[in-house]
Amino acid sequence: MRKHRIYIFCLLVISGFATVDTYAQTKIWIVRHAEKDLKNTSDSDPGLSLDGQDRAKDLASLLRPNRLLAVYATSTNRSTQTAQPTAYGHGLTVQTYDPRDPAGLVSTVLRNYKNGGVVIVGHSNTVLELVEAFGLKRPLPTLEEDRYDYVFALTVDDNSMGLLMSQYGKLPRTTAPK
Repeated sequence: MRKHRIYIFCLLVISGFATVDTYAQTKIWIVRHAEKDLKNTSDSDPGLSLDGQDRAKDLASLLRPNRLLAVYATSTNRSTQTAQPTAYGHGLTVQTYDPRDPAGLVSTVLRNYKNGGVVIVGHSNTVLELVEAFGLKRPLPTLEEDRYDYVFALTVDDNSMGLLMSQYGKLPRTTAPK
């Protein structure tokens, strides 16, 4: 009986280490805001189109299994609306950041959310700069104005950094198979 208790104790200790190791990395997902509503050409801060609303829900579904500690977006309607379903699904509120200060955001994320997950929603002209601000090489020369489907997943631990670029949601019409 004593050996059985020791065995169970060892299993619990090992599983505890495995759980800690699972979150030993900080994960950061950087995306561009979803498709914006272009119907009102005089609107300087448009929200999301119906396709954009669908893409925001797709992002929330993609990230649902992850342990998120924070969701950041710029103060524009389209960025905030892209981030909202993901934040809501994790019981978080969308925090705003200044896209002109990527180094400040990087510092905040690495200091405050170590060993957790963070989502950052930016713009076509800031997403790749954010990847670089985290110390990684830009995976594309530019992010085209009509591309809303890329997600850049960064993994940061004490010894290394990694980047995985993928696509999510419905592919843009220009790249969809015919």
